Amino acid sequence: MTATTQSLTELHSQVQHFYAHQMHHLDARRFEEYAATFTEDGVFQHSPGAEPAVGRPGIVEELVNFHKKFDGDPVTRRHWFNQIALDPQDDGTVKSTVYALVVTVRPGGKPEINPSCTVHDTLVVNGGEVQLKSRLITHDQVF
Repeated sequence: MTATTQSLTELHSQVQHFYAHQMHHLDARRFEEYAATFTEDGVFQHSPGAEPAVGRPGIVEELVNFHKKFDGDPVTRRHWFNQIALDPQDDGTVKSTVYALVVTVRPGGKPEINPSCTVHDTLVVNGGEVQLKSRLITHDQVF
């Protein structure tokens, strides 16, 4: 394994670990912890046509408002990230493109996938820490 291949392999592992913890925060509705995975000026756009949330407080506010539609609904949502493609940039950031499925389950029901998405991230990797500078999510279908 060459040094470049090894460093890309290590980066991929590091980013996959980051995504796992980030999605656990989101699925548990720990929005402050999720927002803390972004840079202070991070940008988050998760719904087609919606204005992006900017900064950690804005991200928390957006997620709280978005999840109000699930109040009183005993739903469990799981975000599955796969096919992580990383592209290190000359400026030190890393472009990441990920396929994502959101699985929704209600008591007594069958799992439903809604939506199917592509996640376009710009990551900042500093030593052992990964942070998200921007996230744009595009849906495969209009819902």
